[in-house]
Amino acid sequence: MAKSVRTYAANAVRGGLIGTAETIPGVSGGTVALVTGVYEALIDSAGHVVSAVKLTVTDVPRGAGFSRAGAELRRVRWGVVLPLLVGLVCAALVAAKLLEPVLTHYPTQSRAMFFGLVFASLWVPISMIEWPWRLLDVGIAAAMAALAFVLTGLPPTSIAPNPVVVALAAAVAVCALVLPGVSGSFFLLTLGLYEPTISALNDRDLGYIATFGLGAVIGLALFVKVLQWLLEHRRRMTLVVMTGLMAGCLRALWPWQGTDRELLAPAGSVTGSVLYFLLGVAVVAVLLVAEHLAGRGQGTNSDSDTVRITHTR
Repeated sequence: MAKSVRTYAANAVRGGLIGTAETIPGVSGGTVALVTGVYEALIDSAGHVVSAVKLTVTDVPRGAGFSRAGAELRRVRWGVVLPLLVGLVCAALVAAKLLEPVLTHYPTQSRAMFFGLVFASLWVPISMIEWPWRLLDVGIAAAMAALAFVLTGLPPTSIAPNPVVVALAAAVAVCALVLPGVSGSFFLLTLGLYEPTISALNDRDLGYIATFGLGAVIGLALFVKVLQWLLEHRRRMTLVVMTGLMAGCLRALWPWQGTDRELLAPAGSVTGSVLYFLLGVAVVAVLLVAEHLAGRGQGTNSDSDTVRITHTR
């Protein structure tokens, strides 16, 4: 019993880290999910939930009942998913309030730390790919990195936050939760919807939040099954693509940037920025060591609530 409580609490903390990342432009919640070892459990569980909903819609009207949908729901790792969701939502609400002034008043230091965090996180997908890398792997990773580099350099715009736009933006932004390297917050910032979204969370604007949530659910349902299939049948290439995207998206976190996201040469307190970069690297190192020790402590336990990082398959 005590072991289960500790596991649920640990998963809630992991969810909190993911939720915090989701509020930071340039940092992907999917990246944090990879580092904390819950990424594949989340994708697999989300895929079963989507299948259950689909089977409910198709089976119930023709009198086939909930049996197939129920079978899919039983395959969801609820001991992982539910604590994660609780931690994610709570942390996102708190981080939206606390991090906004930090990001506003200390942009260079913040980006330096997050740059270090994502840079160190590259080790996770790289270590999950069986060595040696083939020339094709390197080429695809480089192409994805170049694409992400260009896209994250697009200057921000401003779009009126009407319900249709908000829902569509949420449908795309939620991909950051399931695709490491891609930041939903950064995408919202590019569209000029980041501040309205943060304000809606802080002001408890239920209409905006409901619209955003609906769009996010639709986007997740459309994307997660594709990603689940890719991880099951094209795992190596999927991880190669993720590695490239994560590397290219580091551009968004370069500490010295202009108002239109042009990259600038280091200026000001470079030493301080380096220290913050190293702090970000250290945070990831601590998380990886903690996950490794937790996985070793679980031994061969295959309980559905256990989460471990699997580097090779």
